[in-house]
Amino acid sequence: MDLQVFMTVVCGALIAVGIAGVVVPVLPGSILIIVSLLTWALTVATTEGWVVFAIGTVLAGAGLAAGIVLTGRTLKQRRIPGRSVTVGVLAGVVGMFVIPVVGLFVGFALGLFASEFARQRNARAALTSSLHALKATGLGILAELGLACLAGTTWVIGVWVYFATA
Repeated sequence: MDLQVFMTVVCGALIAVGIAGVVVPVLPGSILIIVSLLTWALTVATTEGWVVFAIGTVLAGAGLAAGIVLTGRTLKQRRIPGRSVTVGVLAGVVGMFVIPVVGLFVGFALGLFASEFARQRNARAALTSSLHALKATGLGILAELGLACLAGTTWVIGVWVYFATA
């Protein structure tokens, strides 16, 4: 099998895993997409490859930055410490193994609420701040996911152009 075809398939699989990694925060989603785009550009070593890498990197990088900024800004405005989100992520990872399929999300929400309850000692206030943190995290994930999908789409178009003109 031709190396370029093989690497295109591998990079496509890694881009798909990267897009999934945006939703499942255990995987480095946008970073994996950027590395895959770079690998493909180095493999094909053509103008198409480098254009796809440049556009895809801008999109994936913007998604990563948007996710961080949207989440961080809201958490800062609501005075929700990063510790609470960290506890939520750790509980989500544990939940992933305890409850199949939805454990990550259930664990994250419960861990976030538990951390906020321990901090505030008031269930209503902890619930309110947890819901704000969940919304902020969700918006950040949606922004990053949308831009990661656009980066993946850019790669697909680049693959079509590359193999149609090769």
